Amino acid sequence: MPKSLLEHAYDYVSKSKEPVAFKDMWKYIIEQAGLSEEEANKRISSFYTNLMLDGRFVTLGENQWDLRVRQTFDKVHIDMKDVYSDVEVVDDDEEEEDEEKEYNEAFEDSSDKDDEELEEGNEEEESL
Repeated sequence: MPKSLLEHAYDYVSKSKEPVAFKDMWKYIIEQAGLSEEEANKRISSFYTNLMLDGRFVTLGENQWDLRVRQTFDKVHIDMKDVYSDVEVVDDDEEEEDEEKEYNEAFEDSSDKDDEELEEGNEEEESL
């Protein structure tokens, strides 16, 4: 039974003593799996996604990959505070108040029209 692309990747990374570049890993996989250039181009994106999701592998940044078991937690852990620290917090209370005012004005205009229509309808009924 032929090996999956991830199994070829695992073989390649496990043979290396150091983290490997994705392009070198992919070149090895293409050779081992016997993929044509066209087939390799079709499959690279799904392979990369699968590589990211496979718990055996870890990216070390700058497209360097290694086996998770060879890396310490502090090297591969991403603190979510660092990820979200660049998010700008905007105090948009004023914007929310403006939106609420616009909404309420539109609603009031609509209810004023409804009231006028009701009054006209009542006047017509009284005249009958």
